[in-house]
Amino acid sequence: MASRADLATVPGALRLFVNGEVVSAQGYEYDNLYIHFFVELPTTNWSSPAFQQLSGITQTCATKSLGMDKVAYFSYPFTFEASFLHEDESADAVPEWPVLYCEVLSLDSWQRYRVEGYGSVVLPTAPGSHTLTVPTWRPMELGTEAELRRFFIGGSLELEDLSYVRIPGTFKGERLSRFGFRTETTGCIIFRLHCLQQSRAFMESSSLRKRMQSVLDRLEGFSQQSSVHNVLDAFRRARRRMQEARESLPQDLVSPSGTMVS
Repeated sequence: MASRADLATVPGALRLFVNGEVVSAQGYEYDNLYIHFFVELPTTNWSSPAFQQLSGITQTCATKSLGMDKVAYFSYPFTFEASFLHEDESADAVPEWPVLYCEVLSLDSWQRYRVEGYGSVVLPTAPGSHTLTVPTWRPMELGTEAELRRFFIGGSLELEDLSYVRIPGTFKGERLSRFGFRTETTGCIIFRLHCLQQSRAFMESSSLRKRMQSVLDRLEGFSQQSSVHNVLDAFRRARRRMQEARESLPQDLVSPSGTMVS
């Protein structure tokens, strides 16, 4: 298997670089929010450097009123790198893409935390800058007792496996039933991602575009000369047609000077 230094030059290899930012979170019940997030790589043909951290926790942030909502501005930066190697040529050319999971929690003055919401989003498959709004939800219990316990004691129902937000990693069946699992819609998190992709295929297509662009530049530089040549060429074609038409006429209709006579 190719080393990581040579991975980008191997046909079928793709390297993904993401510079991200947890921008803000809004619409949650309690104050002093912080976010735990991590990136899950598909198990097939994806890898990351040994030193790479695919998870993070933001600082605790107090909210500010913005209209009817309370918004916490984090501006928390993070970055990670991952690699995909397409080894099986018979498999689908479009690989599974990494997923970003996030968990919003609140912390009170007694250091009690509450789960405010869970969410997930598939990372953008296209390079460039992206702003993603991730809606969240949380498990809930029915009844006043559960809400009083959440308010006075802290703590609440939470997921043991965060991947249960989408499809649990331990799930092996064909159908996943969540019947009876009660949830409540909460707020949303805003991420800003700057994605870069590196692949040999991109390099080849880029060089092709560069060659085409150089040809276009040369054509554009000679546009004035081209227009003059076009006019001269059109004039020559018109003159040649006139000569051919004159030669096809009977000789008694053409004077020695070359003009037609009645």
